[in-house]
Amino acid sequence: MAASGKLSTYRLPPLPTIREIIKLFRLQAAKQLSQNFLLDLRLTDKIVRKAGNLANAYVYEVGPGPGGITRSILNADITELLVVEKDTRFIPGLQMLSEAAPGKLRIVHGDVLTFKVEKAFSESLKRPWEDDPPNVHIIGNLPFSVSTPLIIKWLENISCRDGPFVYGRTQMTLTFQKEVAERLAANTGSKQRSRLSVMAQYLCNVRHIFTIPGRAFVPKPEVDVGVVHFTPLIQPKIEQPFKLVEKVVQNVFQFRRKYCHRGLGMLFPEAQRLENTGRLLELADIDPTLRPRQLSISHFKSLCEVYRKMCDEDPQLFAYNFREELKQKKKQKERKKEDDAKSYRL
Repeated sequence: MAASGKLSTYRLPPLPTIREIIKLFRLQAAKQLSQNFLLDLRLTDKIVRKAGNLANAYVYEVGPGPGGITRSILNADITELLVVEKDTRFIPGLQMLSEAAPGKLRIVHGDVLTFKVEKAFSESLKRPWEDDPPNVHIIGNLPFSVSTPLIIKWLENISCRDGPFVYGRTQMTLTFQKEVAERLAANTGSKQRSRLSVMAQYLCNVRHIFTIPGRAFVPKPEVDVGVVHFTPLIQPKIEQPFKLVEKVVQNVFQFRRKYCHRGLGMLFPEAQRLENTGRLLELADIDPTLRPRQLSISHFKSLCEVYRKMCDEDPQLFAYNFREELKQKKKQKERKKEDDAKSYRL
């Protein structure tokens, strides 16, 4: 068995380089899909090392593309690697890797946003949530266009313990734009603190483990790339439904430069906004003049608990959307103008 965090001595047989694969199959990164290829195997090896000990592991790789990280995973003495690739152009190159590693690589042509990974591996791999993480890992160089919606989807899966997390506290090692990586790991009070920081950190231990310069990718993106490691927590720091936490956090950060009471007020209909916002802040014991980035997970825990009680008292409250109220008011104004114009012509 390989030592923790180190690649195994098992190596794939000689193969064309990733650069040669790209030429052989005439592959070009699709700009509309935010594709960027990582060709340096020293960097792909580093990503895999940072994922932890993969000896005998079952790995789910998202967006393998021409197969750079795929090779490094296969060289880590894993038991099985499942790759899900949406772009058919990459399938022949991945099949070449599959032939070089018989019985190790399973290729699925599909979309990571809809793929049912909970059915992909054996039931025997499942571990109780309170145990150590299972021997199942998620690794991926994510296209920028899907990275944020995908991590939000997976965070909701963690909250519900479904999707990839039916196996237990499945660890993830993923790439993001550097700015997004910094937000995911940002501490309370930092300029990078955002909605993503709170949503990720109330459910996971999040580490921004290293940064890859943009020049390492082909084509070179305009930004550097951050590699982030997630380990789901045994006990979430906020024990409320994911959608409720998401609503509170989104509302707070939509006015990130204002005092926190500004965004929290949007949780309530205009007629009761002032009164209910004051009540929420008072019961949660939050200073209304704190900025969103100054609010800790503990602050959000208190806000979510009080908001949940207010929603229990008023079953219509959670469904309230202040943007919908604004739309209705705008329509009413437009109708009134039309009515006034008709009256004037008469």
